[in-house]
Order: sequence, then C-alpha cells, then structure tokens
Amino acid sequence: MVDLHNLLGTLSNHRPVFHSEADFQHALAWEIHVKWSNCSLRLEYPLSAGERDRLDILAFDQRDQLAIELKYKTKPLFAPVGNEVFWLKDDGAQPPGRYHFLSDIQRLEQFVSERRNVTGYAILLTNDSAYWNPPKKQSGIDASLRIHEGRVINGVLKWAPEVSSGTVKGMEEPLTIKGTYKLTWRDYCEIELHQYVKGYRKFRYLLVKIEEE
Repeated sequence: MVDLHNLLGTLSNHRPVFHSEADFQHALAWEIHVKWSNCSLRLEYPLSAGERDRLDILAFDQRDQLAIELKYKTKPLFAPVGNEVFWLKDDGAQPPGRYHFLSDIQRLEQFVSERRNVTGYAILLTNDSAYWNPPKKQSGIDASLRIHEGRVINGVLKWAPEVSSGTVKGMEEPLTIKGTYKLTWRDYCEIELHQYVKGYRKFRYLLVKIEEE
C-alpha cells in the first residue's frame, strides 16, 4: 500500500497544477502505480451492477485494496508551468462542491463496509480558500455541510430548511456520515509568482481516510 500524503507531496513536485479533474485522476493513478508497482489499477470502477455511480480510482493487490474519490475545484488561474499553459476556470458556488465531497465520503463508507481489506480516501484539491477557511457567519444554506479547517463531521448533514429547490436540484437527499472525522487541510503547492501568472496560486488539499470498523 501507499501513504497518500507522501504520494501527494511527491506528485506536487512535478504536477503542481492540473487541467481538469480527469487530469488529476490520471496523474494520481500513475503515481500510485509508480509507488505500488505490483498493484492493479482501475479507473471509473462501477460500485455495483446497474448503478451509474463509479469509483474514481481502485488500486489493489492480492491482499489490500485502495478506493479513492477525487474532487478538483478551481478559481481562475493563468499559469505557464514547464512546457504547458494552464487556464483554470471559476467552478462557481462552493455549497454544491461541499455537498459532493461529503457524498464521496458517504459512498466510500458504504464501499468499505461491504468489502474486506479496503481503505478509502476522499480527496479535495483546490485553490479556492473558501473551502478551507472558517466561515465568517455560522448560518447559511450549507452550514451543516461546511468542510473548513478543524470542522468535525458526523451524522446527518443536510441543507438548511430555507434552501430553494432549484438551488439543490439533484442534491436533495440528506447525507449520513457514520464515522467521525476531524478535517485537516494541508498545503499542496503555490505556483511561483512571475509576470505571466495571474489568479489564485495557492493549492491545498483535504484528505479523509475511511477504514473498516
């Protein structure tokens, strides 16, 4: 198996930024294969027959399995890095991003509970500080769903009663987190500032580890 924190540290040295979530997924899977050379890798692994939900990365050998869900949320950034130019867009409102990340944790808890020798990881990589900074106001439509530094998540998490149906279309169901997780953000990288770089240069990540009970 591999240590995901160490692996992300290594990855940040040669891939400090990604074009898309799919780019991040592929790069992380490749890095896992480099560090865990005897593992088998699957991308977009179906969670169950007939279901649309798929696991971003599944790595396994004859004994252990590693299940990973990824999110990559961005603010605007223009940055030439090496021989590439990165144009990152603004992904918009954070509440849906928080909901979908917590949904990943719920999904991984279910996946881990149904199998043996599986460790799950939910990872969110972003250059949007609104995800990691504590809110200035405790209220809000997504107060229960916030994932800032130091937050402890557990139990039923849902939108505030006053939220409009249009805002949460496709995300209406409350989420149930069976484990208890204290959220700790870590630095991923900061793009070197020079005359051509514009936008949000600092990237941090949140990693939640889900293990068998």
